[in-house]
Amino acid sequence: MNQKIPSNKNKHAGLSQKQRSWIYTGIFFSIILLLFAFNNADYLFGKEEPNGPYPPNYIPAAQQSTAKAPDFTLPTSDGKMLKLSSLKGKVIILDFWATWCPPCRKGIPDLIELKKKYGKKGFEIIGISVDRETKNEVVPFIKEYGINYPVVYADNNIITSYGGIRAIPTSFIIDKQGKIVASYEGLIPLLTYENHIKKLL
Repeated sequence: MNQKIPSNKNKHAGLSQKQRSWIYTGIFFSIILLLFAFNNADYLFGKEEPNGPYPPNYIPAAQQSTAKAPDFTLPTSDGKMLKLSSLKGKVIILDFWATWCPPCRKGIPDLIELKKKYGKKGFEIIGISVDRETKNEVVPFIKEYGINYPVVYADNNIITSYGGIRAIPTSFIIDKQGKIVASYEGLIPLLTYENHIKKLL
């Protein structure tokens, strides 16, 4: 008489509904934990700030909030020299720009307006021109647009000390103590600037 080989089906059939439920629940939570670990790997291993990813226009490193603004002395468009630390006690916007930059040109009227509105209240703007081949166009540009704040010519030192300017316009907002309180890449709405200025003056 032949003896039948026990079927695996019978073994699985021995699992109760409760046991199968525990197994499925365990698998589900294991998947959730793996997805969490994958999505938060940078934070778990110290590669990302706990507040999550920075917005696209955030500037890291030396430009972080409350960092002291690197001092500089640069030639102005009218042949003088301007030293940043000589303006300590004022709220300052540093605006890295160029004559050939469309977003820069679009934002300049807002800066002119801010200077008119807050210039007598302890506020200043410094336009930092990164023009190289077009440097001779800066003065005619200033006259054409009616720029009412000092413009200086950038050198490699200021580009480096402010973290390497990756795009223009790039702006830095400096408080009365000479510390950077905010920094942005790209065109910034006038209201954003104005909210900073009102808070700091």
